[in-house]
Amino acid sequence: MQIQEQHRSRPARPRLELSMAGSATEVAEAQALRYRVFAEELGARLESEGACTDSDRFDNFCEHLTVRDSASGEVVGTYRILSPQRAREAGGCYSDGEFDLTRLDALRDEMVEVGRSCVHPDHRGGAVIALLWTGLADYMKRTGHRYLTGCASLSLADGGRSAAGIYQRLCDNHSSPAEWRVSPRVRLPLESLEPNADAPLPPLIRGYLRAGATVCGEPAWDPDFNTADLFMMLPMERLDRRYAERFMAGQPG
Repeated sequence: MQIQEQHRSRPARPRLELSMAGSATEVAEAQALRYRVFAEELGARLESEGACTDSDRFDNFCEHLTVRDSASGEVVGTYRILSPQRAREAGGCYSDGEFDLTRLDALRDEMVEVGRSCVHPDHRGGAVIALLWTGLADYMKRTGHRYLTGCASLSLADGGRSAAGIYQRLCDNHSSPAEWRVSPRVRLPLESLEPNADAPLPPLIRGYLRAGATVCGEPAWDPDFNTADLFMMLPMERLDRRYAERFMAGQPG
């Protein structure tokens, strides 16, 4: 009996489309994805709990970057962007609620805050987050703002050991200059935690560091999301050359 080898064609890679949400409906789609990831997957307690959407008071001041799977029409990745002008209108940025940013007051007119980053669980191979970074890089180039900032989260699911271990490594190798240090409003009690030195870096933080970002002080505890949040800053003049070539050329890889 002759056995014929069957050749199976590989499934086509999804076609992804990057855009800025242009309507309330598109913003709501991004908020629905955030709810799926933050509430349903990670168990966060959200301000909009019960509404099957993740929204807070900053959403109306933000621009919402989205990646859509053109085949399904579904939003599969999102980032929100708060410009310096809109932060003034909002009375501050999201990070002000977690950190005392007084030392950065002189930089606020040049600081763009990004946050609420998430990717659909079926699209976490890297292409979506790379496309989102392309959008962020294009935004910073187009607006000319000098600093990209935001909170990056570390899970506390293991009681904080991983967060303590990761922060210890980052503190040793990626600390910001002293003049950019911020103070957490609710401090994570690092001294009472046994750090897990082998804890892996979350992909988002790894991406920030590769781009040239620094960690601006100790983590804040966010009980609603059960995370330790790090305030990170990326001065655009420090953007790693390879990242600049890759993302600002619009080539997510």
